[in-house]
Amino acid sequence: MNDLLGKDDLEVIITSGGTGISRRDVTVETIMPFLDKKIDGFGELFRYLTYQQIRTGSIMSRAMAGTTKGKVIICLPGSLGAVNLAIENIILPEIGHMVREAKR
Repeated sequence: MNDLLGKDDLEVIITSGGTGISRRDVTVETIMPFLDKKIDGFGELFRYLTYQQIRTGSIMSRAMAGTTKGKVIICLPGSLGAVNLAIENIILPEIGHMVREAKR
């Protein structure tokens, strides 16, 4: 992770998988110590959109985003449907704005 954070030409890091609640899901715990700020609205919106599709199962997602060293880090579930949902409905519409704000 430190290698990625040290790259000046890298603005966004997206992970996929490890955001559930099983013992093996440790992505959030691994990424959190690196974050300067958490973008709470990302996870909230992701779970809301997921709720519209799978209802109460959405509570088990710990998808999240944050910033560090002028970069945006996004942690998505491993499900292809969840990744598509996040990319189409949150990331593509908002990533430019997120990057600009993270660099300020």
